[in-house]
Amino acid sequence: MHLAELNISKWKVDPDADPVARGFLDNIERINGLAERSDGFVWRLKDENRDKAGNTPIGGPLVLVTLSVWEDAEKLEHFVWNTVHKRIYQQKHKWFELMDSHHFAMWWVDEGHRPTLEEARVRLDHLDEHGDSDFAFGWSHLPHVKLWQQQRCA
Repeated sequence: MHLAELNISKWKVDPDADPVARGFLDNIERINGLAERSDGFVWRLKDENRDKAGNTPIGGPLVLVTLSVWEDAEKLEHFVWNTVHKRIYQQKHKWFELMDSHHFAMWWVDEGHRPTLEEARVRLDHLDEHGDSDFAFGWSHLPHVKLWQQQRCA
């Protein structure tokens, strides 16, 4: 089995007008490229227009979506917490709202499966309604990965 992950973020600044947004926007290609070159990376949803506000069926016009598949939780964890991705994540409060609901969900998928945004939305909604389960979960559902506890921010 591989691990799918969905991460959503809602802008609190105008990405087209606020210069603060450049700190995030100027790094999208670099971070996505790093993910694709990372050990354990399998796939990510690509749509050149998706990285701009207003082009996702999840969460509304100011929501950005990352949907990807990794070989296992350890390799995803390494990318998130042991690469430059962590430095961008640590600054998310500058660009994105604190969300009332879950913004991150993971679930196991068969090797070769490419989740859709609709599937990801169902998983995220399930996590919001029922908490961690084998159907959808956060880092705390994976006792063998611990970096999120040591390095979590915001």
